[in-house]
Amino acid sequence: MKSFTRLHGIAAALPTANIDTDKILAGRFLKTVTREGLGRVLFSSLREQPGFVLDQAPWNEARFLIALDNFGCGSSREHAPWALLDFGIQCIIAPSFADIFYTNCLKNGILPLKLSLLQVEHLMSLAEDPRTASMSVDLRDQILSYHGGETSFDIGAQEKNDLLNGVDEVARTLTFAASIRSHEMIRDAQRPWLAGTLRAPWETKWYNVTREDAGESR
Repeated sequence: MKSFTRLHGIAAALPTANIDTDKILAGRFLKTVTREGLGRVLFSSLREQPGFVLDQAPWNEARFLIALDNFGCGSSREHAPWALLDFGIQCIIAPSFADIFYTNCLKNGILPLKLSLLQVEHLMSLAEDPRTASMSVDLRDQILSYHGGETSFDIGAQEKNDLLNGVDEVARTLTFAASIRSHEMIRDAQRPWLAGTLRAPWETKWYNVTREDAGESR
């Protein structure tokens, strides 16, 4: 994923609590395994209503989304943050998030900011006016700037580091690839009876025999 350091852009207000992932991206759009194009169907049911905020300028180019409590609840579908990111939204501000959605945002390069309800309501009022809807965030300094002020925010050290460096858990694990391979070589030398036992199932003799006994073919 791309690294996240700073972001400047328009903020769109969505003054609703408990927006679930099916509302963010309806289940009928989950057939794809790619991320491209999902932004077109983001909030599809809401966008059927005339005047929906993300269909109006300048919010149709929003980079920030401001919502109320429990944003991203419901299904754990990762396609929801994919759709938000494909639309162009890279920062979501809310008083609280569903845990899995929050984690999925971080794994896909979206910054989820938790602020107090009072702060969120103030930012929403600014976002509703095109003249004051622009905001900026600096992740390194942990500062959100907006019309007439700024506020600091909290984020976990590991979460911040991963976003700044554009890595997820898999990429972080792969940075230890040399150490992992060295450990495997030492283990195989010290315990040769374990060598090869951690291969994928289809690479082992017992797996093939079991399949053949069951009348299956590879």
